Amino acid sequence: MTSGHPTGEANGVFAELGQIVLGDEPLEKILERVVHVASRVIPAVSEASITLITSDSPWTVAFTGDRAVALDERQYEAERGPCLDSASSAHLIQIPDMRDETRWPMFVEAAKNLGVHSSLSVPLPIQRDVTGALNFYSDDVNGFDDRSVELAQTFAGHAAVAVANAHLYETTAALAEQMKHAMVSRAVIEQAKGIIMRENGCNADDAFDTLVRMSQQSHVKLRDLAERIVDQIGQGGSASTE
Repeated sequence: MTSGHPTGEANGVFAELGQIVLGDEPLEKILERVVHVASRVIPAVSEASITLITSDSPWTVAFTGDRAVALDERQYEAERGPCLDSASSAHLIQIPDMRDETRWPMFVEAAKNLGVHSSLSVPLPIQRDVTGALNFYSDDVNGFDDRSVELAQTFAGHAAVAVANAHLYETTAALAEQMKHAMVSRAVIEQAKGIIMRENGCNADDAFDTLVRMSQQSHVKLRDLAERIVDQIGQGGSASTE
């Protein structure tokens, strides 16, 4: 059940975010702090992430858990989903109950399989050629009430200021390095999926679901697990999906 979030505590969270705005920290550290603060603002949030899109290439730049990454990645594969549509349209997108959602069947099926029953994507206008969204995933049906949506929108404004003031995306070298890291991670995940498809005789969706399940069971991050599988095959081993 969703519980209320005291205004005083919310103000404390925004004060903490204000300190991030004024801080001088590395790109990755700031965004990780921002997404974790975001997960505290919304009462029913189980996991959260930040999606950025530049040159039509989306990537998850910060996240609180592997389920958030898995659901973001599933949207990137389909080239459709609430976080992508929210970022590109600059409109908030809410899914109160995954069982009733028909717009993004691939995403919805993945969400239900991971125990996520509602979601909220809030556009994050960065600047010029970069768009983004804050993605909130909840284990609860109807996890986000009107107060939660209001808090999320307020948070999005603070987060956008944090990003702009830190000059994260005006620093070409920093953005290029982040993109390089994201693309390498995506490539490794695709390699691992290919290995699982070959060994299990399954399709790409089933291979990705297997990878997510292995990540959860082993408590190893999705990208790290993918690298491990690729390395094992390179050394003559198997993906060990059982």
